[in-house]
Amino acid sequence: MTPNLYPLLFQPNLHTVVWGGHRLRPYKGMEKNDDPVGESWEVSAVPSSLSIISNGQYQGKDLVSVINTAPERFLGKAVASQYHGQMPLLVKFIDAQKDLSVQVHPNDEMAKRVHGKMGKTEMWYVIDAEPDSFLYAGFNRKITKEEYKRRVEDGTIIDVLAKHQVKPGDVFYLPAGRVHAICGGILLAEVQQSSDVTYRIFDYNRPGMDGKPRELHTELAAQALDFKVMDEYRTVYSEFLNNANLVISSPYFSVRVLELSQPMHRNLVKYDSFIISMCVRGECTIKIRATGHQITLSEGHTCFIPAEIADYDVIPLTAKTKVLDAFIDNKDRSFTRRVTRFLHISQK
Repeated sequence: MTPNLYPLLFQPNLHTVVWGGHRLRPYKGMEKNDDPVGESWEVSAVPSSLSIISNGQYQGKDLVSVINTAPERFLGKAVASQYHGQMPLLVKFIDAQKDLSVQVHPNDEMAKRVHGKMGKTEMWYVIDAEPDSFLYAGFNRKITKEEYKRRVEDGTIIDVLAKHQVKPGDVFYLPAGRVHAICGGILLAEVQQSSDVTYRIFDYNRPGMDGKPRELHTELAAQALDFKVMDEYRTVYSEFLNNANLVISSPYFSVRVLELSQPMHRNLVKYDSFIISMCVRGECTIKIRATGHQITLSEGHTCFIPAEIADYDVIPLTAKTKVLDAFIDNKDRSFTRRVTRFLHISQK
């Protein structure tokens, strides 16, 4: 192992939007200003908004060009093979001072066919929420495409959306095709496929940053929407102190939440994936066991841990530090692999 891999930190990548607020800059320890910042793209390989590394030997370089130097070492062999050396995830912090548009994302098949891009499945982890804050996820009853189009036209589409009151720690998994909208008063972390394809369904007839109405994508959204009604849209999970609590396990990404009052060893090499760690509360040190490299990860900041060195310690520096980990789960759970591991037989 060449000891030139280390946890990557990134320069601020803030996005000003019409619905944005004023919490993200102070949350990230930056000076507050009057810009309505709605999103902080923490780890991004989207060409229009690439993450720029802020530490170590790769400082000043963009994430994609660095990954391209050794895709298997940074992404993991399985991830590099499956995604042809491309970074498959995008993670953000989102501050909604006002309601976001009602929207939906296409699945991989539709996104590739129509746009030549990856689809967009995502999840939300609520960091903070003002009293009585809510969001929309899914439909509250069965509707047809015809009713959907009529309600978009007459502005009543919200009446058939499932409305959810939220509190810190709430999680919503949003597979491609599920209608959704974050509403005012919510600060959250978002993990998603690395895609910028969004179909806007309804935007409350408000102007965008340029003073003009934002484009709607009624017909494309109708093709992408999954009209199936679920009994429960909120993700239920257990959260124990000093434990890596599984929140989401999907084909697109896995997410665990750690609330720490003491150091924790994380050996995630078995997943054959990079790890993205988002510090949603407090502060911690991440120390790589093989190389001794360490970084301080502060509240509102995110690091990328290359797959090759994903054996590390998380050392909390504040009481009940909370970290959200996202990665691709490629752990071999086959019977053959379980037997060879039990018998300590190496596999070439």
